[in-house]
Amino acid sequence: MNRMLPAKLALLALLFPAMALAKSTDRNQLVDVNSDANNCNLTDDNGKCRFSGHVVIVQGTLEAHADTADIFRKNGQIDRVLLNGKQATFKQEMDDGSIVDGMADTIDYSVPNDIVILTGNYKMTSAKGTNAGQRMVYNTKTGDMQGGGDGTRVHTVIQPKNAAAASQPANGAKPPAATKPATTPAKPATKPAKQGGQ
Repeated sequence: MNRMLPAKLALLALLFPAMALAKSTDRNQLVDVNSDANNCNLTDDNGKCRFSGHVVIVQGTLEAHADTADIFRKNGQIDRVLLNGKQATFKQEMDDGSIVDGMADTIDYSVPNDIVILTGNYKMTSAKGTNAGQRMVYNTKTGDMQGGGDGTRVHTVIQPKNAAAASQPANGAKPPAATKPATTPAKPATKPAKQGGQ
């Protein structure tokens, strides 16, 4: 086992502590599910519903797409949502107004714990950056993310706080204005002179 792995994960957590916090009002909205087929017993407060074929789930600003979705209920409340596909995706507005996009082969959301586990070629993207790998644990309440730990590599890109400032020269001077290249009018082509009465 790699002895440096815990240190690398701690460094990643410090550098990339939070993409954003999920829209807090979304969890109080109705869950709307559309699919090609379902197998569901809504009279059982502790049951499971399976949706298959072009599944689309909308709750507030959250929108998820998957090949299949299993929704588990406990005491009449949604307890867990398991999305599978190539790839399952979600998009959600954050409390700060930014958007976060995620995709993975499997997205497993534990509702009471506010934990989303993305496995299989996941990628998370927000205004703060991107993170990609094979497994990520994302806390929708705190915004904390933990990637890696399974022996695979994690790729992270962190956007500068002010992207416009990052494009400025370090000495504070403004970049030179773009100039148009001088153009010279094209000379008309001349026909070669006819030779010998041809």
